[in-house]
Amino acid sequence: MEEIEKLIPEIAWIENRELREKVKEVWVLALERGGWNSLEEVPFTLSFENSGKLVEHVRRVTRMVKRLAELREEKINMDYLLAGAILHDVGKLLEYKKEGEKIVVNEKVERHPISGSKLAESCGLPKEVVHIVATHSHEGDKMKRSKESIIVHHCDFIDFELRREESERD
Repeated sequence: MEEIEKLIPEIAWIENRELREKVKEVWVLALERGGWNSLEEVPFTLSFENSGKLVEHVRRVTRMVKRLAELREEKINMDYLLAGAILHDVGKLLEYKKEGEKIVVNEKVERHPISGSKLAESCGLPKEVVHIVATHSHEGDKMKRSKESIIVHHCDFIDFELRREESERD
């Protein structure tokens, strides 16, 4: 739990203590089930080289969603938004696996929006947060997304595209 708080300090932005603790529980469960020693081992994506660390991506997306939500006039549940942003890619700890020195896709597991939403649900997160995790990627394209999910979805893809562009220049 301490490593999670240290690596993702934005968790402290979630005002509801119970929700904050459940978010940390999901990450711990994902680390255990995925066989990872640390969040710092997990890459952001396997879609392109030099993508960086997943934890860095999660932090960038979380900061973006918070700022965007603060600019909006609609009623947005900030705790659900933050929890969803922090957990949106938690399923990658199951979708990816270590094979020796390499990290590869685990073909035996669903894509991360599905595995992540199952992890969140198993830890008792509200259905609104589970919805954000499940619909943040292409899996949600045919579903009606909540306001919070729309924000996480777009911020996630903004970060993906910018990071890919940056990695191509490296």
